[in-house]
Amino acid sequence: MYQIISDSACDLTELYVKKHNIEIVPLTASLDGETYLKDKTEINRKDFYTTMVENPDIFPKTSLPSVESFETVFRKYAEQNIPVVCFTISIHLSGSYNSASMAKDVVEEDYPDAKIVVLDSQQDTVSQALIIDQVVRMQNDGIPFDTMIENTKKLMGTARIFFTVGSLDYLRIGGRIGKMAISATGKLGIKPIIILKDGEVNLGGVGRNRGKLKKNIIQIADKYLTENGKDNFVVSIGYGYDAIEGVAFKDEVEAGLGVKLNGDTNVEIGVITAVHTGPHAIGIGVIQKYETLK
Repeated sequence: MYQIISDSACDLTELYVKKHNIEIVPLTASLDGETYLKDKTEINRKDFYTTMVENPDIFPKTSLPSVESFETVFRKYAEQNIPVVCFTISIHLSGSYNSASMAKDVVEEDYPDAKIVVLDSQQDTVSQALIIDQVVRMQNDGIPFDTMIENTKKLMGTARIFFTVGSLDYLRIGGRIGKMAISATGKLGIKPIIILKDGEVNLGGVGRNRGKLKKNIIQIADKYLTENGKDNFVVSIGYGYDAIEGVAFKDEVEAGLGVKLNGDTNVEIGVITAVHTGPHAIGIGVIQKYETLK
């Protein structure tokens, strides 16, 4: 038995979290730069997105979870001698990993035998959800804790997000995209295709037409999956403000890739990621199935 913990960047549904007894430690976000509210519990996703859409000159901010918030959760399981694995959003996107690591050190001072493993997921939103889903599957299949950790570290290297955004402004202001990518997409109306790989944001292509950008995302994902064995992977999507677009994109992805998406990890991209990508992010997350690891 072991406990799965994640920061709220994973964007797993409340139903999934309850079903699999996952502890979520919230990051916080602010629309005015002063009042920071907890993701998932104090922030209404729909209202937050609507404010962003109706006020395109507002650029919200995020803040990492406190050390104390992770410590409280870790301590609860250390007291029960239950091993813990905790996932955080990529360290290149947030300092959540540092807070969790410091909390681990504090708890282990009081409980030297506690088994607490903090992993930088190297991912975000839908692909972070996919990593956790594989851990849930391993837990349900009776995979021992140490073997699960070993497998998970391998799996994280296979995870990718392929996505596009409605505006480059959020990525640029947040410093989440490099100068080369900004230069490549600097022309009026040009939007990027972005690949989140090994924790870093990489430029995968550019375009103007959103429909064509989505088709190109599917093609890029298909190339990656084909090269690595499509049957060996789980695929899901993430979408932002426009739920209707998200439903249509699901059908496009299934048809384009020739796969059935994993509905458990199709996510509505949360406010933490939206702060950096804007309200109109949409994309594909993939990860290798743990059963196919060599």
